[in-house]
Amino acid sequence: MIFLSLGSNLPSRDGARNRFENIDTAINILFTHGYITTKKSNYYETPSYPDQKNPKFINVVTSVKEEPPSKSNEVILERLIYVIGLIENMYGRKRDKKNEPRSIDIDIIDLNGRVMDYKTSDSKTIKIPHERLTLRNFVLFPLREICPKWFHPITGKNVDELINDLSDIDKKSILKVQYS
Repeated sequence: MIFLSLGSNLPSRDGARNRFENIDTAINILFTHGYITTKKSNYYETPSYPDQKNPKFINVVTSVKEEPPSKSNEVILERLIYVIGLIENMYGRKRDKKNEPRSIDIDIIDLNGRVMDYKTSDSKTIKIPHERLTLRNFVLFPLREICPKWFHPITGKNVDELINDLSDIDKKSILKVQYS
């Protein structure tokens, strides 16, 4: 199973979509590229980090499968990175500045329980599972919602243990929200 985290704290560049719609549209675009959503968490709102003066983020975690499935995890990852890049570029996402407000952010959290380091064409390394997922309330809470038995393939800890390891501030600063 492939787990993705999607977040948004700004409307789309053209102002046509809000944070919730940005996430749903990105998931629909994934579908048009052959990624079928098997589960999607509720929406969660968290303060922007590190500058809490920026708009709050809306986040979800979704599980997807590739149709038709690729033969290897490396091919799956390479294709998924390409599609994520297309979507983020459509939204005007620039990855040169960390923690900046953005219309869409998509991270690969887990890919079939594998541990992988993937070098991109621009010599960046993408680590699977996501190297900071254990520190992110906006990943762990929605992940637990859709896959309560998930465990970290490196630490061996289950999602409940990882949530328990979060600071009290992180546990209290996340809120499940409805989009109407």
